[in-house]
Amino acid sequence: MTEAFGRCDDTPMPGLHARMAARGGDFTAAVVARCAAEVPFYRELPRRTLEGEVTRSITAVHELLLRALRQDGVMDPGDLTRLIEWSGRRAEERVPLEAVIAAYLVGAEVWWQVLAETAEPEELTGAGAKLLACLHAAMPAVVLAHRNAQEDIRSEDKRVRRALLTALLAGRPYDEPEEAAGVSVAGPHEVVALSFEPNPPPRLVQSSLEAHAGVPVLVDHVAGIALLPGGCDLPGLWEALGKDVGQGHRVFAAAAPAAGPGAVPAAAQEAGRVLELVQRLGRPPGLYRLDDVLLEYQLARPGDALLRLAAKLDPLEEHPYLLETLRVFVDHGHNRSRSASELCVHRNTLDYRLHRVTTLTGLDPAVPAEARLLQAALVARDLA
Repeated sequence: MTEAFGRCDDTPMPGLHARMAARGGDFTAAVVARCAAEVPFYRELPRRTLEGEVTRSITAVHELLLRALRQDGVMDPGDLTRLIEWSGRRAEERVPLEAVIAAYLVGAEVWWQVLAETAEPEELTGAGAKLLACLHAAMPAVVLAHRNAQEDIRSEDKRVRRALLTALLAGRPYDEPEEAAGVSVAGPHEVVALSFEPNPPPRLVQSSLEAHAGVPVLVDHVAGIALLPGGCDLPGLWEALGKDVGQGHRVFAAAAPAAGPGAVPAAAQEAGRVLELVQRLGRPPGLYRLDDVLLEYQLARPGDALLRLAAKLDPLEEHPYLLETLRVFVDHGHNRSRSASELCVHRNTLDYRLHRVTTLTGLDPAVPAEARLLQAALVARDLA
C-alpha cells in the first residue's frame, strides 16, 4: 500500500548499506505502525491487510531505498516505471491520493530516524541528500500517475453510470449496467429535471448533488436529468445547488416520484414537461412539482381548445395596460388593494380598468366562473 522512493546519486556507502539492511524489520514495523495510527485510510484497514499486503509493500520500499544507498545516479527509467505502476495500482484500489502522499512522508521520516540511529555522523549528510533527491523525483511522478489513473477510473465510472441511467430512462433491462456501476437502483426514487442559466461545470453540479444526497447520483448532464433516492430533501437540494453553483446562476428544478426503477421513464417525462412549462410561463427559479402547475399542465395540451381559450383575450390586444391589469389582479388573488398598489394606481382606476376588461371580453372578473375562465385564458395566452 505504501510506495517506493527509488534510487538517487551519491558515492557508494557499503558500510551503511549493510547496517541499514539489518534494520529492515525495524523500518517496516515502524512505518506500518505509524500509518495505522496517523493516516485515516490505513487506520480503517483490517489487521490482516496491514500485516499482509501493506507489510509486503513497505518491505519492497525498504529494498529500493537500500539500493539508493548503494548505487550512484538519479532514479533510472526502470525505477520510475515501477513507481508509476505502483501508483496506478493504488488508485485502482481506491486508495485516496492524500493517503498515498501521507504514507510517503511517514516512510521518509522513519527512514531518516533509522539512518540517524545507524549512520556515523559523517555519513548522514550524504544519506540525507539521497533521501531528499529521491523524494524530489518520486513525489511528482506519484501524484501525476495517481491522478491520471483516478481520471481514467472516473471516466469509466461516468460511462457505466450513464449507461445505467440511459437504460432506466428507456425502460430497458438494467441488471448488467447496475452491476458494472456498483450502484443499487432498487426502491423509490425522485427523478429531477434540471436547468441552469447559465450552465455551470458538470463536475460542480455532480459534486453538489452527491454531497447533498450522500450517495452516488446518476446524472445525464446533457439531458439535465438526475436520479435521486426517494425521501431526499429536494427543497434543500435546490437551495444547495443555488449556493454551490454561485451567484448569477438561475436554477430551475422539476421533480417527479418513481416508486421503483420501472416507473423512472414516466417520472422523467413528467419532470421534463413540468420544467419546460414553468420556463415557458416565465416562472421564477425554484423547485416545482406537477401539483404546482396542474392547471397550466392540463391547458398546455395542444389543440383547438387552447387556441380558442387564448382568443378570449384578443379584444385586449390593443390595450396592453388592460392585459397587465388583469394579470396583476389574477396574480394577487383578486385583491383590489394589493393589485392597485402593485400597479401604482387608485382603486377607482383599477375598477374602471376591470370594467373595461368586462366590456371588451364579455367576461366579468367578479363572477367566479368567468374569473376562472379569464385566468385560464391568461395561461393559454402564455402557452399559445
